[in-house]
Amino acid sequence: MNKIVPIGLLFFLTGTVSLFAQAKKDTVLIVKDTATLEEIDPLTPAKAAFYSAVLPGLGQAYNKKYWKIPLVYGAIGTSLYFYIDNNKKYHDYRDAYKRRLEGYNDDNYKFLDDNRLIEGQKFYQRNRDLSALFVVGFYVLNIIDANVDAALIQFNVNERLSMRPEIYPDDVTFKPNVGLTFNYKF
Repeated sequence: MNKIVPIGLLFFLTGTVSLFAQAKKDTVLIVKDTATLEEIDPLTPAKAAFYSAVLPGLGQAYNKKYWKIPLVYGAIGTSLYFYIDNNKKYHDYRDAYKRRLEGYNDDNYKFLDDNRLIEGQKFYQRNRDLSALFVVGFYVLNIIDANVDAALIQFNVNERLSMRPEIYPDDVTFKPNVGLTFNYKF
């Protein structure tokens, strides 16, 4: 009985070796490694932010998000237009009020009294300052968008990683429960 086990093991091993020995010599097996990581440039977000700081929209072009460039220029341009318009009207009201104080009454706002000119100055000054704040805000938002977008491009998201909603019955009450399922396939 003791001799049968080694002899059986010997036949098994020789059969296995003969199986492997029958493989063709010209057959090449290629294994695709799906776990390889792509090279990540850690300076990409900084470059995109720098480009957007130099010229608004250039960071979006660097990230190849060309559809965002008109949005950047539209937001900054509209805010800049309102800043210039409110600044002009503020100076018109201020100059008219100064001329009234000097005793002249030949301005374009003859139908307004002094209190209305002061209120007009305050109104347009507040709107001018708010428009300047929007210009700066959209400029900073442009830089932040380019930076975040460049950082998010480097994430590896493919079909092996998924999230889906799932409705399943409760084991006791058979009422539907709602949950999220996170799947990662190796």
